[in-house]
Amino acid sequence: MEAHKLRGKPELEPWFETVTVPADRSWLLFDRCLPEFPFNWHYHPEFELTLTLNSTGMRFVGDSIEHYGDGDLVLLGPNLPHAWQSQALIETPGVHRAMICWFTRDWIEGLIALTPELAAIKPLLDESGHGVCFGDEMPAEVRERLARLNDIAPEQQILTLLGVLVDLARSSDRRPLSTGEVTVSSVPRDRARMERVLNYIHAHYAGPVSLDPLSDIAHLSESQLQRLFKRSTRMTISQYVGHLRIGSACRLLVQTDQPLARIAETAGFSDAAHFSRQFRAARGMTPGDYRRRFAPGQAKR
Repeated sequence: MEAHKLRGKPELEPWFETVTVPADRSWLLFDRCLPEFPFNWHYHPEFELTLTLNSTGMRFVGDSIEHYGDGDLVLLGPNLPHAWQSQALIETPGVHRAMICWFTRDWIEGLIALTPELAAIKPLLDESGHGVCFGDEMPAEVRERLARLNDIAPEQQILTLLGVLVDLARSSDRRPLSTGEVTVSSVPRDRARMERVLNYIHAHYAGPVSLDPLSDIAHLSESQLQRLFKRSTRMTISQYVGHLRIGSACRLLVQTDQPLARIAETAGFSDAAHFSRQFRAARGMTPGDYRRRFAPGQAKR
């Protein structure tokens, strides 16, 4: 048996998930109940509010990898890659459950523009580009309202969601998850350009990424593309690619037994020494220390 046997087959490249809001709804609610949450690395242009119940495991958001438990509550901004991977149920028999609320930027910002009372939500939406995790000091009643969403009528669901978002925005018990973020331009043409560029980078970051194909995809000069990308992500393209490579390496360290040289190659680093230097600079520890800390069965609970 090879030493780099997978603990679970991780996806290297996040895939684009299409979220379809029904014609008679302004947002989408999904009560996800499964015997397990498989690792499913993906992203989408919608905001996502997720409450996870009766489940423990690993949560992956951008370059953040953390253990999650019952009542895990997270708000994710558009185009932020993420996944949950369950490890154990809390109560058996039972299922792993996640209450997921998807809504678009146009919808929520349109509501805020029309309803000044919702202005408190705007800073929270801005923070969600990194992913936001809410702590135990959040009143249990907030989580209970989300858990019961499927039991109430659609007109009450939307009022409950907005009320929960206001409560979350007022809470100080929250923290960012990923070190990187992606924001969306208010100009539709720039949004489309950034979506095409991000799709390409997410699919190719493990190999050489040059400006030529990205400029062609965006229909911009290299300097125009660099300015648009910096405005949208607060990073240069090379910094963003490095951010994705570190995040990929983190997932491989936690989910596989692959040697460091193989992980360096798979994640897009030139060699193991370069990988170790970049990883230590980004995470404040060596790849080996990171694996010992976060690999299943080795992390501190």
